[in-house]
This record gives sequence, C-alpha cells and structure tokens, in this order.
Amino acid sequence: MPESYPLALVTGAAHRLGKAFALSLARQGYALALHYNSSADEASVAADEIRALGVPAFLFQADLTDFSQIQTLFASLDDTLTRCSSLLSGFSILVNSAAIMLRTDARTISASDFDVVLDLNLRAPFLMAQQAYQRMKDGGLIVNISDIAAQKAWTGFPPYTISKAGLDSLTKVLARSFAPYVRVNAIAPGLILASGNVSPEEWQRLVKRLPIPRVGALDEITSALEFLLKNEYITGQTIVVDGGYSLL
Repeated sequence: MPESYPLALVTGAAHRLGKAFALSLARQGYALALHYNSSADEASVAADEIRALGVPAFLFQADLTDFSQIQTLFASLDDTLTRCSSLLSGFSILVNSAAIMLRTDARTISASDFDVVLDLNLRAPFLMAQQAYQRMKDGGLIVNISDIAAQKAWTGFPPYTISKAGLDSLTKVLARSFAPYVRVNAIAPGLILASGNVSPEEWQRLVKRLPIPRVGALDEITSALEFLLKNEYITGQTIVVDGGYSLL
C-alpha cells in the first residue's frame, strides 16, 4: 500500500461510464473524488466499491450547471486535500464524464432545453477544467468524455450532438492553453451502454451495422484512459473507441 495516493476527480461518477472510469482509476492506485448530482445512493455504492479496492473515496455533490456549486465543489476538494494531507499526495486527474442526452427536434426545441444540455455537456467541462488547472501545480491530465456523436448529425439529439462537437474543440483549445504542464485529451465512445433514449430494436439495428458488430465492453473504453495516463506525449487528441461507427 502506498504512503499516499494521488487524487482523481470524476464527474458523473455514480453510474454508467463515470463509475467505470472511477473504478479503473482506483485499480491503478488513485484516490477518488466522486462527483454526483442527484444520484446519492448510487454514488455511495460506487464509493464503497472503490474503498473495497483498498483506496480512499470521497463524495462531492454539485449541480454542475451552477458555477457557484462548481466553486463550492473545488473548495471542498481543497479542504479534503488539506485535511487528508498525510493520505493524499495531490490532485492530478480530472475526468469530465457528467452529461445529459435529450431526444429533441431542432425545429421545436425550447431555448431552456437547449441550454440545459449545453450547460452540463460543454460549459461545465470548461469551468471544471479551469478550476482543475489552477490546482494542478505539479502537472496533470484532464480527460473530457466526448461521443461519436461529435462526428455525426443526429437530428434526434441536436443539442447533445452540438455539445459533443464543441467538447472536442474545447479539448484542443485547452490543450494549447494549459500546456506544457497539464495535458487535455478526450475519449469518444461509440455504442457502449444503451439508454432509454433509444429503443432496444433501434439499438440492435445500430450495433449490427458496425464494422465490429457488437457492443463495446466497458474495459475497452477505460483502457483508453489508462493509455492516456501512461503516454505523456499526447495532448489535444480525441481517442475514438467506437467499433468503426465513425466509418459509417
């Protein structure tokens, strides 16, 4: 067991991909700051699973569409680092995974619904990255979780598609702005976890069209994060893990 643990912060860590990334980091010896908004019970379960791996886990609640709550989250993170200075060696990893995906129509979507998606999927990662950069005194890595949607024109999900395309662009801008001490990259999954936004029939139709016609495994996504952790000569890139979906 190490004398102290580097700390990683994962947003949307209570479930789905966020939880998978948090568990992956825990297996690599990182203490975890687990962000959640409304999924308190699921976040508590995720924290217990991480602690069972022998590393510390801390819970942080915040609505990331509210900048004041982002500021409070990082103030709490600072306090945790101070209180647990003998246990934590510093803050060095941010994974922006929290996101929302609404089925809408560009012809009728309301301004408020558009803002809800962009505020969480694009504005929040920028504000989180800005706060993280100010604290990564010894260098660090920021990973934005994009989507293959960034390369598509999904008419059923216009603000989501726009937000992920913007996130890819943001990744490049921040990589240049934060260099050389903080690297910024993105991971763009394809068909990994089904959601209620797509019917089972439509999901299977999409999977069968893939050049690699199967759903991606969680460890095939988290291995991209592990690669970015190990290779310190990569910044400003989006790693696509999609079974060939981007070729269609």
